[in-house]
Amino acid sequence: MTRTLREIIVRPLMTEKSMRQKEEQNTVTFQVRPDANKVEIRTAIETVFNVKVASVRTASFEGKLKRMGRHQGRRPGWKKAIVKLAPGHKIELVEGA
Repeated sequence: MTRTLREIIVRPLMTEKSMRQKEEQNTVTFQVRPDANKVEIRTAIETVFNVKVASVRTASFEGKLKRMGRHQGRRPGWKKAIVKLAPGHKIELVEGA
């Protein structure tokens, strides 16, 4: 692994759906690097936030096509990780948001 554990996690995702899942299912959603796998994501979350991870689900998203006049480009693709925490564990970083 050539990247550090903090480089794998890009940012937490704060949407209405992710906040509802946090309360009902004890899951937290993060945007992660597109080349990170589930084992690396689990290790990064457990080490950085000092919690126990029960499971990790991932979803990859392709960047959207965008136009500026007659020129077109593409937004970068990204990856989302839905991390289910073990019972009794919380991540305090996303509690207040």
